[in-house]
Amino acid sequence: MLKQVQHDAGMWGDTAASTPYKPPMSIALAIILSAAAMTLIIGVRYLIASGAFALATRAKHPGLYTGLDAQVRREVAWSLASAAIYGVPAGVVAWGWQNRGWTQIYDNVHAMPLWYLPVSVLLYLFAHDTWFYWTHRWMHRPRPFKLAHAVHHASRPPTAWAAMAFHPIEALTGAVAIPLLVFLIPIHVSALGLVLAIMTVMGVTNHMGWEVFPRFMWRGPVGAWLITASHHQRHHERYGCNYGLYFRFWDRLCGTDDGIGDFTKDRQRSRAPAAARRRGGDADRGGANRAA
Repeated sequence: MLKQVQHDAGMWGDTAASTPYKPPMSIALAIILSAAAMTLIIGVRYLIASGAFALATRAKHPGLYTGLDAQVRREVAWSLASAAIYGVPAGVVAWGWQNRGWTQIYDNVHAMPLWYLPVSVLLYLFAHDTWFYWTHRWMHRPRPFKLAHAVHHASRPPTAWAAMAFHPIEALTGAVAIPLLVFLIPIHVSALGLVLAIMTVMGVTNHMGWEVFPRFMWRGPVGAWLITASHHQRHHERYGCNYGLYFRFWDRLCGTDDGIGDFTKDRQRSRAPAAARRRGGDADRGGANRAA
């Protein structure tokens, strides 16, 4: 019986029973350091991912972010602040997993059937998408929008740097989602890494202003259920629609799906007023020169 208990404990990682006693101050310091480390990891991950896709944007669509330097600086500042808010619960949970066995994260791939690995990824993505849809939709109520979500929508149009450009209140609603799920749904540490990678990539690419994915992912039967930049860009244009993160399920079910946008037409529409302003400025200067 004792051997079985030890075997089960080994399957799921270290437990509180195997953890040596540490005084409260050393535990508090360890948790603080874990939170600081996770904040650094999340911040660097954001800079690398957003920076890479921003470079891809410059190569693929030169000039797309022209004139948005001040906006980009603001997006980076808000995003790095959000990284600290995301890092605290992540750091606490990481410490608890490693030292107290708090979570349902397991590191022995044989602790669960192999078929459960992809299932767990889908479960996490769907649960996260559900949380995001409803909190995001709530953020579009007048008071929460004015208080918090307006920070994110100040990016017009959003860029690859806008992925984490949130007010602290909104950042907090996003920061607790995955840490809560690891207490509820078993997941292998590698599968969790995949979930976090998908979350990062989709958060950045949904705001890039162009489609990086193959056409079948945003058009046709597959695109009818997946969210990519074309779908989320329309949310930033019209506000009251397209609230999801990964899947269009909740938008379709709740009647808030307003289809996908057309980046070429959108860019033409956004450039027309700017061109008109430039022509007006040139005409004013020409008139002034003639008057002189």
